[in-house]
Amino acid sequence: MRLVLAAHMVRASGYASDLDMRERDETTGGPIGERLAAWRVHRRMSREDLASRAGLELGYIVGLEMGTDWMDRRGRLATLAGALRLDVADLTGQPYPPRGAEHVAVRAVAFHLRRRVLRWDLGTSPGPRLDELEERVRDAAAADASGDEYRLALALPELIDAADLAVSTAAPREHEEANRLRVQAHVLGAGLLRRLGYKDLAWMLLHRARPGVQEPLQVLVEEVHLLIDLGLPEYALSRAGRAQEAGAGQELVPLTAQAQAMAGRRRHAERLLDTAAAQAANARDVAVVNAARAAVAVECGDPEEAGAHVRAVDQDLLDDAPRSSLLVVAAAAAARQDHAGQAATRLLEADAAAPSRLRLDPLARDLVAALAVQTAGTSQAAAVGNLAESAGLR
Repeated sequence: MRLVLAAHMVRASGYASDLDMRERDETTGGPIGERLAAWRVHRRMSREDLASRAGLELGYIVGLEMGTDWMDRRGRLATLAGALRLDVADLTGQPYPPRGAEHVAVRAVAFHLRRRVLRWDLGTSPGPRLDELEERVRDAAAADASGDEYRLALALPELIDAADLAVSTAAPREHEEANRLRVQAHVLGAGLLRRLGYKDLAWMLLHRARPGVQEPLQVLVEEVHLLIDLGLPEYALSRAGRAQEAGAGQELVPLTAQAQAMAGRRRHAERLLDTAAAQAANARDVAVVNAARAAVAVECGDPEEAGAHVRAVDQDLLDDAPRSSLLVVAAAAAARQDHAGQAATRLLEADAAAPSRLRLDPLARDLVAALAVQTAGTSQAAAVGNLAESAGLR
């Protein structure tokens, strides 16, 4: 499994011309369509060839490359990457060039975490008290839930060091709790690295989090996230099955439904969500399921249904990061129905909820770029333009 993933992530890196292409691409954080066109030309393919190989409409390829359309479906993104013999990151452009002091600081955490992945000597300092470590992990998890990548990035390097040290120095009766906190710290770090675009490093950090031969549930769930972002829904579903065997609950259902939708199995996704809705224990569970229904509908190209599901969600029950994601889905659905003004409003609300999270999301960024064009000359042009500027899309 890991060998397959490693091969997937580096499959084109042996060609010097591809490496040159990637080095040139690191200087831009522009829309996916720009990189799609550049890679298509680099591969010496016509638009017709690419459309045929990917099984997509020629008009859609043209729209992406011309900037009149945008990418809002992970399945299509993975299909286009596969047709061009690329990794998904080659089309998204991750990791993006830093934009502003906070983004620079968030990017810098990748360097620090890489050192921790490769270093096993923890020194001789006494480990932290477990109650103090638990509070630090709880604070980092709160930053993650709110989408505050800057606060999370500042906390992670020292937190992972402290968690490693706690495990190595814990008394036997405390070892299980220390290891639980260590796993959680590593998973938070892997999630940030994944969102930044350092997916290979995220995978390494997750592997480092495993105590012995066990597969902690949190690690398996984050691996599902990672495989979805890599454009590998079938592998994601395999990991989700293992997570279910390990006791995963409602938190895994939206991810599994998303992977099923990416794989083109909408009915499977909807049945999963129907079951989850019937088993919902409270209003928050219902909100999460409805948000997942909206995301599945967008992935399946049904913006009208997606909009209906968004309206059914009580957004006050969601943390800032998932609320921001839902608002991006709402914006994509509105834009697909030619309601550019409504889409811009939702997108600006998403940015207000979790700005650093939104500006790292490749699909959200692509929508920002599209709406910056569609709202030109309107009252929202300046606000959307400022968002595009802050995300490095202008």
